[in-house]
Amino acid sequence: MPDIPPRPEPFTASADPAALADLRARLRATRWPDAPEDAGWSLGAEVDYLRELVGYWADGFDWPAQEAALNRLPRFRITLDGLRIHLVHARAAAPAMPVILGHGWPDSFWRYTKVIPLLVDPGAHGADPADAFDVVVPDMPGYGWSDRPPGPLLNSIDVAGLWAKLMDALGYRRFGAAGGDIGSHVARYLALDFPDRVVAVHRSDAGVPVPIGDGADLAPEERDWFRTAASWGAAEGAYAAMHRSKPQTVAVGLTDSPAGLAAWMVEKLWAWSDNDGDIDRSFTRDEILTNLTIYWLTGTIGSSMRMYHANAAIPAAQLARRVAVPSGFSLFPGDLLHPPRAWLERTTNVVRVTEPPRGGHFAAFEEPELYARELRDFFRPYRAAVG
Repeated sequence: MPDIPPRPEPFTASADPAALADLRARLRATRWPDAPEDAGWSLGAEVDYLRELVGYWADGFDWPAQEAALNRLPRFRITLDGLRIHLVHARAAAPAMPVILGHGWPDSFWRYTKVIPLLVDPGAHGADPADAFDVVVPDMPGYGWSDRPPGPLLNSIDVAGLWAKLMDALGYRRFGAAGGDIGSHVARYLALDFPDRVVAVHRSDAGVPVPIGDGADLAPEERDWFRTAASWGAAEGAYAAMHRSKPQTVAVGLTDSPAGLAAWMVEKLWAWSDNDGDIDRSFTRDEILTNLTIYWLTGTIGSSMRMYHANAAIPAAQLARRVAVPSGFSLFPGDLLHPPRAWLERTTNVVRVTEPPRGGHFAAFEEPELYARELRDFFRPYRAAVG
Protein backbone atom coordinates (compact mmCIF):
# COMPACT_ATOMS: atom_id res chain seq x y z
CA MET A 1 0.00 0.00 0.00
CA PRO A 2 1.27 3.55 -0.70
CA ASP A 3 2.33 5.65 2.24
CA ILE A 4 -0.44 7.89 3.52
CA PRO A 5 0.88 11.47 3.59
CA PRO A 6 0.74 13.18 6.98
CA ARG A 7 -2.28 15.38 7.54
CA PRO A 8 -2.79 18.11 10.13
CA GLU A 9 -5.54 17.47 12.66
CA PRO A 10 -7.28 20.26 14.61
CA PHE A 11 -5.87 20.74 18.09
CA THR A 12 -7.35 22.34 21.19
CA ALA A 13 -5.41 22.65 24.43
CA SER A 14 -7.20 21.87 27.66
CA ALA A 15 -5.36 22.03 30.96
CA ASP A 16 -6.07 19.44 33.63
CA PRO A 17 -7.65 21.24 36.62
CA ALA A 18 -5.48 19.10 38.91
CA ALA A 19 -2.34 20.40 37.16
CA LEU A 20 -3.49 23.98 37.72
CA ALA A 21 -4.24 23.28 41.38
CA ASP A 22 -0.77 21.74 41.80
CA LEU A 23 0.79 24.79 40.12
CA ARG A 24 -0.97 27.17 42.50
CA ALA A 25 0.08 25.10 45.52
CA ARG A 26 3.71 25.10 44.45
CA LEU A 27 3.64 28.86 43.85
CA ARG A 28 2.20 29.53 47.30
CA ALA A 29 4.85 27.30 48.91
CA THR A 30 7.82 29.05 47.26
CA ARG A 31 10.88 29.31 49.48
CA TRP A 32 12.41 32.68 48.61
CA PRO A 33 16.12 33.58 48.71
CA ASP A 34 17.50 36.69 50.35
CA ALA A 35 18.70 39.52 48.14
CA PRO A 36 21.08 42.44 48.75
CA GLU A 37 19.45 45.82 49.14
CA ASP A 38 19.02 47.73 45.88
CA ALA A 39 20.38 44.85 43.80
CA GLY A 40 17.54 45.22 41.32
CA TRP A 41 18.22 43.10 38.23
CA SER A 42 22.00 43.49 38.44
CA LEU A 43 22.57 40.01 39.90
CA GLY A 44 19.84 38.28 37.91
CA ALA A 45 16.12 38.14 38.51
CA GLU A 46 14.81 40.83 40.86
CA VAL A 47 13.34 38.98 43.82
CA ASP A 48 10.77 41.65 44.78
CA TYR A 49 9.38 41.71 41.23
CA LEU A 50 9.23 37.90 41.15
CA ARG A 51 7.41 37.77 44.50
CA GLU A 52 4.67 39.97 43.07
CA LEU A 53 4.54 38.03 39.80
CA VAL A 54 4.39 34.66 41.56
CA GLY A 55 1.68 35.92 43.90
CA TYR A 56 -0.40 37.00 40.93
CA TRP A 57 0.30 33.70 39.14
CA ALA A 58 -1.02 31.83 42.17
CA ASP A 59 -4.08 33.92 42.99
CA GLY A 60 -4.96 36.28 40.13
CA PHE A 61 -3.85 34.92 36.77
CA ASP A 62 -6.69 33.45 34.71
CA TRP A 63 -5.12 30.65 32.66
CA PRO A 64 -8.46 29.34 31.32
CA ALA A 65 -9.10 32.77 29.74
CA GLN A 66 -5.63 32.81 28.16
CA GLU A 67 -6.02 29.21 27.03
CA ALA A 68 -9.32 30.08 25.37
CA ALA A 69 -7.70 33.01 23.55
CA LEU A 70 -4.92 30.75 22.26
CA ASN A 71 -7.50 28.19 21.18
CA ARG A 72 -9.20 30.77 18.97
CA LEU A 73 -6.15 30.54 16.71
CA PRO A 74 -6.33 27.82 14.01
CA ARG A 75 -4.19 25.23 15.77
CA PHE A 76 -3.23 21.78 14.54
CA ARG A 77 -1.01 18.81 15.17
CA ILE A 78 0.70 16.78 12.48
CA THR A 79 3.02 13.77 12.79
CA LEU A 80 6.38 14.15 11.03
CA ASP A 81 9.21 11.63 11.45
CA GLY A 82 7.34 10.12 14.38
CA LEU A 83 6.96 13.43 16.24
CA ARG A 84 3.66 15.23 16.75
CA ILE A 85 4.27 18.84 15.76
CA HIS A 86 1.97 21.56 17.05
CA LEU A 87 1.38 24.55 14.81
CA VAL A 88 -0.79 27.49 13.97
CA HIS A 89 -1.82 27.52 10.31
CA ALA A 90 -3.72 30.72 9.56
CA ARG A 91 -4.86 31.23 5.96
CA ALA A 92 -5.65 34.51 4.26
CA ALA A 93 -9.09 34.94 2.70
CA ALA A 94 -7.62 34.87 -0.84
CA PRO A 95 -4.55 33.10 -2.26
CA ALA A 96 -1.52 34.56 -0.51
CA MET A 97 2.19 34.10 -0.02
CA PRO A 98 2.99 31.36 2.53
CA VAL A 99 5.54 32.17 5.23
CA ILE A 100 6.83 30.00 8.06
CA LEU A 101 7.87 31.79 11.26
CA GLY A 102 10.47 30.33 13.62
CA HIS A 103 10.57 31.05 17.35
CA GLY A 104 13.45 30.67 19.79
CA TRP A 105 14.07 30.38 23.53
CA PRO A 106 12.53 31.14 26.01
CA ASP A 107 9.32 31.10 24.02
CA SER A 108 7.26 29.08 21.55
CA PHE A 109 4.55 29.90 19.01
CA TRP A 110 3.59 32.45 21.71
CA ARG A 111 6.19 34.81 20.17
CA TYR A 112 3.99 35.36 17.09
CA THR A 113 0.48 35.31 18.54
CA LYS A 114 0.05 39.09 18.23
CA VAL A 115 1.41 39.38 14.71
CA ILE A 116 -0.51 36.52 13.07
CA PRO A 117 -3.74 38.49 12.42
CA LEU A 118 -1.75 41.46 11.10
CA LEU A 119 -0.07 39.24 8.53
CA VAL A 120 -3.11 37.20 7.55
CA ASP A 121 -5.49 40.12 7.13
CA PRO A 122 -3.48 43.33 6.62
CA GLY A 123 -6.48 45.13 5.14
CA ALA A 124 -8.27 44.93 8.48
CA HIS A 125 -5.30 46.65 10.12
CA GLY A 126 -4.77 49.59 7.80
CA ALA A 127 -2.32 47.93 5.40
CA ASP A 128 -2.56 46.74 1.79
CA PRO A 129 -4.71 43.58 1.43
CA ALA A 130 -2.34 42.46 -1.33
CA ASP A 131 0.33 41.93 1.34
CA ALA A 132 -1.57 39.09 3.03
CA PHE A 133 0.22 35.88 4.04
CA ASP A 134 -0.72 32.33 4.81
CA VAL A 135 1.08 32.03 8.15
CA VAL A 136 2.57 28.83 9.58
CA VAL A 137 3.95 28.98 13.13
CA PRO A 138 5.14 25.62 14.47
CA ASP A 139 6.46 24.81 17.92
CA MET A 140 9.91 23.27 17.55
CA PRO A 141 10.23 19.71 18.88
CA GLY A 142 10.60 19.91 22.64
CA TYR A 143 8.82 23.26 22.85
CA GLY A 144 5.18 24.04 23.59
CA TRP A 145 2.77 21.36 22.47
CA SER A 146 5.19 19.64 20.06
CA ASP A 147 6.58 16.29 21.15
CA ARG A 148 9.92 16.05 22.88
CA PRO A 149 12.46 14.06 20.84
CA PRO A 150 12.84 10.73 22.68
CA GLY A 151 16.25 9.84 21.23
CA PRO A 152 19.01 11.83 19.55
CA LEU A 153 18.80 15.55 20.11
CA LEU A 154 17.57 17.62 17.17
CA ASN A 155 19.57 20.64 16.04
CA SER A 156 18.58 23.58 13.85
CA ILE A 157 19.51 21.69 10.68
CA ASP A 158 17.21 18.83 11.66
CA VAL A 159 14.36 21.20 12.45
CA ALA A 160 14.79 22.95 9.09
CA GLY A 161 14.37 19.57 7.43
CA LEU A 162 11.20 18.95 9.44
CA TRP A 163 9.82 22.36 8.45
CA ALA A 164 10.41 21.58 4.76
CA LYS A 165 8.34 18.41 5.23
CA LEU A 166 5.72 20.40 7.12
CA MET A 167 5.33 22.91 4.30
CA ASP A 168 5.03 20.03 1.84
CA ALA A 169 2.28 18.47 3.95
CA LEU A 170 0.43 21.81 4.04
CA GLY A 171 0.60 22.08 0.25
CA TYR A 172 3.25 24.80 -0.06
CA ARG A 173 5.99 23.99 -2.55
CA ARG A 174 7.61 27.44 -2.38
CA PHE A 175 7.45 29.83 0.55
CA GLY A 176 9.17 32.51 2.59
CA ALA A 177 10.89 31.85 5.91
CA ALA A 178 11.46 34.17 8.84
CA GLY A 179 12.68 33.86 12.40
CA GLY A 180 14.54 35.17 15.39
CA ASP A 181 16.86 33.62 17.98
CA ILE A 182 17.04 29.85 17.27
CA GLY A 183 14.31 30.46 14.71
CA SER A 184 16.77 32.65 12.80
CA HIS A 185 19.20 29.71 12.80
CA VAL A 186 16.48 27.37 11.50
CA ALA A 187 15.44 29.85 8.79
CA ARG A 188 19.09 30.07 7.70
CA TYR A 189 19.29 26.28 7.22
CA LEU A 190 15.96 26.23 5.41
CA ALA A 191 17.48 28.67 2.92
CA LEU A 192 20.77 26.74 2.75
CA ASP A 193 19.33 23.25 2.36
CA PHE A 194 16.18 24.04 0.37
CA PRO A 195 17.09 26.98 -1.88
CA ASP A 196 14.72 25.74 -4.58
CA ARG A 197 11.83 26.10 -2.14
CA VAL A 198 12.65 29.14 0.01
CA VAL A 199 12.15 32.24 -2.15
CA ALA A 200 13.54 34.63 0.47
CA VAL A 201 14.49 34.59 4.14
CA HIS A 202 13.99 37.30 6.76
CA ARG A 203 15.83 37.31 10.08
CA SER A 204 15.76 39.62 13.07
CA ASP A 205 19.31 38.70 14.07
CA ALA A 206 22.42 37.02 12.71
CA GLY A 207 23.07 34.96 15.82
CA VAL A 208 26.35 34.87 17.72
CA PRO A 209 29.34 35.32 15.38
CA VAL A 210 31.54 32.31 14.73
CA PRO A 211 34.99 32.43 13.08
CA ILE A 212 34.91 31.50 9.40
CA GLY A 213 37.84 31.51 7.03
CA ASP A 214 40.87 33.68 7.70
CA GLY A 215 40.25 36.15 10.50
CA ALA A 216 42.67 38.53 8.84
CA ASP A 217 40.05 39.13 6.16
CA LEU A 218 37.59 40.63 8.63
CA ALA A 219 36.78 44.31 8.28
CA PRO A 220 37.44 46.50 11.35
CA GLU A 221 33.73 46.70 12.16
CA GLU A 222 33.51 42.90 12.03
CA ARG A 223 36.40 42.56 14.47
CA ASP A 224 34.68 45.06 16.77
CA TRP A 225 31.52 42.98 16.59
CA PHE A 226 33.41 39.80 17.55
CA ARG A 227 34.87 41.64 20.55
CA THR A 228 31.45 42.95 21.54
CA ALA A 229 29.95 39.47 21.26
CA ALA A 230 32.73 38.01 23.42
CA SER A 231 32.14 40.67 26.09
CA TRP A 232 28.41 40.00 25.98
CA GLY A 233 29.02 36.26 26.35
CA ALA A 234 31.24 36.79 29.37
CA ALA A 235 28.71 39.05 31.11
CA GLU A 236 25.39 37.55 29.97
CA GLY A 237 26.05 34.11 28.50
CA ALA A 238 26.08 31.89 31.61
CA TYR A 239 22.57 30.62 30.82
CA ALA A 240 23.69 29.47 27.33
CA ALA A 241 26.79 27.75 28.69
CA MET A 242 24.56 25.83 31.09
CA HIS A 243 22.12 24.90 28.32
CA ARG A 244 24.96 23.73 26.07
CA SER A 245 26.82 21.73 28.68
CA LYS A 246 24.62 20.53 31.57
CA PRO A 247 20.96 21.26 30.74
CA GLN A 248 19.63 18.33 32.78
CA THR A 249 21.12 19.69 35.99
CA VAL A 250 19.17 22.93 35.93
CA ALA A 251 16.12 21.21 34.38
CA VAL A 252 15.48 19.37 37.64
CA GLY A 253 14.94 22.56 39.61
CA LEU A 254 13.07 24.41 36.86
CA THR A 255 10.70 21.50 36.24
CA ASP A 256 9.96 21.22 39.97
CA SER A 257 9.64 24.90 40.91
CA PRO A 258 7.45 27.32 38.97
CA ALA A 259 9.10 30.22 40.81
CA GLY A 260 12.48 28.93 39.66
CA LEU A 261 11.16 28.65 36.12
CA ALA A 262 9.94 32.23 36.32
CA ALA A 263 13.32 33.47 37.54
CA TRP A 264 15.19 31.67 34.73
CA MET A 265 12.90 32.92 31.95
CA VAL A 266 11.67 36.32 33.13
CA GLU A 267 15.17 37.66 33.63
CA LYS A 268 15.72 37.07 29.89
CA LEU A 269 12.43 38.73 28.97
CA TRP A 270 13.59 41.74 30.99
CA ALA A 271 17.15 41.81 29.67
CA TRP A 272 16.39 41.16 26.00
CA SER A 273 13.42 43.45 25.40
CA ASP A 274 13.42 47.15 24.56
CA ASN A 275 12.09 48.45 27.88
CA ASP A 276 14.59 50.91 29.43
CA GLY A 277 14.81 48.68 32.48
CA ASP A 278 11.04 48.44 33.06
CA ILE A 279 9.73 45.05 31.93
CA ASP A 280 6.14 46.27 32.17
CA ARG A 281 6.81 48.47 29.12
CA SER A 282 7.28 45.37 26.96
CA PHE A 283 4.94 42.76 28.45
CA THR A 284 1.87 42.68 30.64
CA ARG A 285 1.98 40.23 33.50
CA ASP A 286 -0.72 38.16 31.83
CA GLU A 287 1.46 37.92 28.72
CA ILE A 288 4.52 36.84 30.71
CA LEU A 289 2.53 34.29 32.66
CA THR A 290 0.97 32.87 29.52
CA ASN A 291 4.46 32.13 28.21
CA LEU A 292 5.51 30.65 31.56
CA THR A 293 2.37 28.56 31.93
CA ILE A 294 2.85 27.04 28.47
CA TYR A 295 6.30 25.88 29.58
CA TRP A 296 5.00 24.65 32.94
CA LEU A 297 2.00 22.69 31.69
CA THR A 298 3.90 21.08 28.81
CA GLY A 299 6.96 20.30 30.95
CA THR A 300 9.28 21.46 28.20
CA ILE A 301 11.90 23.59 29.93
CA GLY A 302 14.44 20.72 29.91
CA SER A 303 13.84 19.69 26.31
CA SER A 304 13.93 23.31 25.12
CA MET A 305 17.33 23.85 26.73
CA ARG A 306 18.73 20.62 25.29
CA MET A 307 18.53 22.11 21.79
CA TYR A 308 21.46 24.36 22.74
CA HIS A 309 23.50 21.20 23.39
CA ALA A 310 22.54 19.83 19.98
CA ASN A 311 23.34 23.09 18.19
CA ALA A 312 26.73 23.31 19.89
CA ALA A 313 27.73 20.12 18.05
CA ILE A 314 26.94 21.45 14.55
CA PRO A 315 30.17 21.15 12.51
CA ALA A 316 32.10 24.31 11.75
CA ALA A 317 31.73 23.65 8.02
CA GLN A 318 27.97 24.06 8.36
CA LEU A 319 28.34 27.31 10.26
CA ALA A 320 30.59 28.69 7.52
CA ARG A 321 28.13 28.15 4.66
CA ARG A 322 26.93 31.29 2.88
CA VAL A 323 23.21 31.79 2.25
CA ALA A 324 22.55 32.39 -1.46
CA VAL A 325 18.80 32.92 -1.09
CA PRO A 326 17.84 36.64 -0.92
CA SER A 327 18.13 37.61 2.74
CA GLY A 328 16.77 40.51 4.76
CA PHE A 329 17.48 41.64 8.30
CA SER A 330 15.47 43.85 10.65
CA LEU A 331 17.84 44.85 13.45
CA PHE A 332 15.77 46.10 16.35
CA PRO A 333 17.48 48.50 18.77
CA GLY A 334 16.84 46.51 21.95
CA ASP A 335 18.16 43.21 20.62
CA LEU A 336 21.29 41.53 21.97
CA LEU A 337 23.91 41.93 19.25
CA HIS A 338 23.91 44.10 16.14
CA PRO A 339 25.91 42.64 13.25
CA PRO A 340 27.64 45.05 10.87
CA ARG A 341 26.61 45.15 7.23
CA ALA A 342 29.99 43.71 6.25
CA TRP A 343 29.29 40.51 8.20
CA LEU A 344 25.81 40.16 6.69
CA GLU A 345 27.27 40.53 3.21
CA ARG A 346 30.00 38.00 4.02
CA THR A 347 27.54 35.36 5.23
CA THR A 348 24.37 35.96 3.17
CA ASN A 349 23.03 37.31 -0.09
CA VAL A 350 21.77 40.35 1.78
CA VAL A 351 19.29 42.49 -0.12
CA ARG A 352 17.74 44.56 2.67
CA VAL A 353 18.79 45.73 6.14
CA THR A 354 16.59 47.98 8.26
CA GLU A 355 16.81 49.38 11.78
CA PRO A 356 13.29 49.86 13.15
CA PRO A 357 12.91 52.55 15.83
CA ARG A 358 11.66 50.29 18.64
CA GLY A 359 11.68 46.67 19.70
CA GLY A 360 14.01 44.07 21.11
CA HIS A 361 14.75 40.38 20.87
CA PHE A 362 11.04 39.52 20.96
CA ALA A 363 10.10 42.19 18.40
CA ALA A 364 7.19 40.23 16.91
CA PHE A 365 5.56 40.29 20.35
CA GLU A 366 6.84 43.65 21.63
CA GLU A 367 6.11 45.62 18.44
CA PRO A 368 3.79 43.50 16.29
CA GLU A 369 2.77 46.35 13.97
CA LEU A 370 6.40 47.24 13.22
CA TYR A 371 7.35 43.60 12.77
CA ALA A 372 4.42 42.94 10.43
CA ARG A 373 5.42 45.97 8.35
CA GLU A 374 8.99 44.69 8.13
CA LEU A 375 7.82 41.33 6.79
CA ARG A 376 5.35 42.88 4.33
CA ASP A 377 7.98 45.25 2.94
CA PHE A 378 10.70 42.62 2.69
CA PHE A 379 8.69 39.83 1.07
CA ARG A 380 6.71 42.03 -1.35
CA PRO A 381 9.16 41.63 -4.28
CA TYR A 382 9.15 37.81 -3.90
CA ARG A 383 5.43 37.14 -3.91
CA ALA A 384 5.32 36.23 -7.59
CA ALA A 385 8.06 33.64 -7.05
CA VAL A 386 5.83 31.37 -4.90
CA GLY A 387 3.49 30.88 -7.88
